[in-house]
Amino acid sequence: MELPSPEQTPSLDELWRSLLPLGFHRASGGYRRFAWNKADLACRAWFTAQAADRGLTVRTDRNGNQWAWWGERLPGKALAIGSHLDSVPDGGAYDGPLGVVSSFAAVDLLREAGWKPERPVAIANFADEEGARFGVACAGSRLLTGQLEPDRARALTDDSGVTLAAAMEAAGQDPDVIGRDDELLGRIGQYVELHIEQGRALVDVGRAVGVATSIWPHGRWRFEFGGEANHAGTTRLEDRRDPMLTYAYTVLAARKKAAAHGALATFGRILVEPNGTNAIPSKVSAWLDSRAPDEATLTALLAELEEAARERAGRDGASLSVVNESLTPIVEFDHALRDRLAKTLDEAPVLPTGAGHDAGILAGRIPTAMLFVRNPTGVSHSPAEHAEIADCRAGVHALARAVSELAGGSARLGAAW
Repeated sequence: MELPSPEQTPSLDELWRSLLPLGFHRASGGYRRFAWNKADLACRAWFTAQAADRGLTVRTDRNGNQWAWWGERLPGKALAIGSHLDSVPDGGAYDGPLGVVSSFAAVDLLREAGWKPERPVAIANFADEEGARFGVACAGSRLLTGQLEPDRARALTDDSGVTLAAAMEAAGQDPDVIGRDDELLGRIGQYVELHIEQGRALVDVGRAVGVATSIWPHGRWRFEFGGEANHAGTTRLEDRRDPMLTYAYTVLAARKKAAAHGALATFGRILVEPNGTNAIPSKVSAWLDSRAPDEATLTALLAELEEAARERAGRDGASLSVVNESLTPIVEFDHALRDRLAKTLDEAPVLPTGAGHDAGILAGRIPTAMLFVRNPTGVSHSPAEHAEIADCRAGVHALARAVSELAGGSARLGAAW
């Protein structure tokens, strides 16, 4: 048996057309699919409908992750593929959804070729991967693997004060049963996640698809700068306790120290109280995302930044608290699985990434790998995020070959491109 050529993936176009309108924000040109909001629920319904159209059995685990099973009753541990459907604020169309759409399209391609799995295959849609609403990235996979405590998860709140527990309950999901699920994890033998590349390495090597080697250690920290609210037009500069000054200094210090360490540091979210144009703030809450090639570098960077911020807060008459909201150590994807996929995909290039993924969370429990699809600009987490349709089709083809290699036993497909 051989797969049709990469150009022959008609279901990919249909899948994209049906998903693209969900959660689209016309004014920004991006997406606002946040955990358990109306757009996210529409995406979850889309996932269920696509699975049903293909005769796949849909299960929702107790942490809200969705699974579409092909050959659920087959012997052996399952091969899981997929990604997530939620987005960052005004994010692009591809981050996450490309992996889910490609998984359904790969199943279609394999069936068209007459191929059947010899062990179960499951397509996953992980809940709240981006952490845009409740602040903890990969919440669904962290809960599944026991890396996020249920009590802490239930108490997480969004900017409106709605708890994760309340949001799940409103969506018909029982928050009382969330937590580590060893039974489900025990059914999965491997996980392969396809994702748009968040960088330009594949452009440089001239390949449409690559295989990931590792994920940099990364985390999120909440910096809260306290001061004293006062009138912007009547309070002398020397009498002010303005936390915005400390925040601004910290942003610049983060950039300088990250460059010195060969790392990354970004303040991308901020809340100001009372948030008045003519008022000196009483409080600035800001969230730092930081990543580094190794854990020692990340630790050193944060220590230096907090020390600099506290020194500046003292000069500004401000207070500072720093809370780590999530921290993921370096992830080395399973070497044997990585090498097997690279060989299967015609010696595909291997490359690291600084971006976190559900695959990185699962890697501590099961053999995990990632496939990247070329991104011509390297832009991600933006409406400008893009992948050429020919490269998306090549990604579907690569994922289908990976599935046939890993879940096919002796029934492996040829490598016709």
